[in-house]
Amino acid sequence: MFQANNTQAVQAQVQKTEKNYVIQKNDRLELEVYTNQGERLIDPNNFISKEGAEGAAQKPVVNTYLVDQEGLVKLPMVGTINLEGLTIRQAEEILQKEYLKFYKETFVVLKFTNKRVVVLGAPGGQVIPLLHDNMRLTEVLALAKGINNDAKAFNIRVMRGETLFIADLTTFEGYKKNDILIEPGDIVYVEPIRRPLLESLRDYGPVISIITSMTTLLVVLTQL
Repeated sequence: MFQANNTQAVQAQVQKTEKNYVIQKNDRLELEVYTNQGERLIDPNNFISKEGAEGAAQKPVVNTYLVDQEGLVKLPMVGTINLEGLTIRQAEEILQKEYLKFYKETFVVLKFTNKRVVVLGAPGGQVIPLLHDNMRLTEVLALAKGINNDAKAFNIRVMRGETLFIADLTTFEGYKKNDILIEPGDIVYVEPIRRPLLESLRDYGPVISIITSMTTLLVVLTQL
C-alpha cells in the first residue's frame, strides 16, 4: 500500500521552515470573544464569576463558523468578513479590532475545528485532529497510540496529494530527518508486520473448526 521508490522527498520536506496553517475554504472555525483583555482566561478560582452581573459580562461567546467558497465567514455582530489566507494570529488581530466596536478591551481566541489527519495500517483506521499548528509525524503517531511491535517503524508512509513521503523512525538519525510537519488532509500509513501463519489461522479458522468438529463426530460415530 502506498508504494514509493525513494525517501528524498522526506528530507526535502524537513528542510522547510516551520509555518502556520492559513485559513482556507471549507474550514470551520471556533470563535471565543472575551472582554477586559481576556481576564476570565486567567481566573482559575472563579473570582470573577462570583462578582455577579459584572462577572457575567465576561462569559465568552463560543460557536463554530464555516469559511465559504469565497473565503468569507459570517460572524455575529461584525457580519461577513474575509479571513481566507490569514493565519490564526492574523485573523484574531482583525477580529479583536472589529469587536472593539461593541466591547471594551476585547480578546479573541480563534481555533480550527476541522484540521485532521487519517492514520491507517498497524494502529488501525483513526482520524486524528491537529491540535495545534506545526504538529509533527511523531505527535500524530502518539495520538494514534504509537507504534507497537506489530508495526514497521522503518516504513511509515505519508501521502499528501500526489506526493508520497517515506519515514524511518527506527534510529535517532532517522527521527531527526523524518519527523516531518503534518498538514491537514495527510494520510499516514504504518505498514504492519505480516505473520502469514497467524493470518492464515485467522482467515481459515472457521473452516478448520468445522473440519475438526466433523472429524470428531465421525470418530465418535465409528466407535458406537
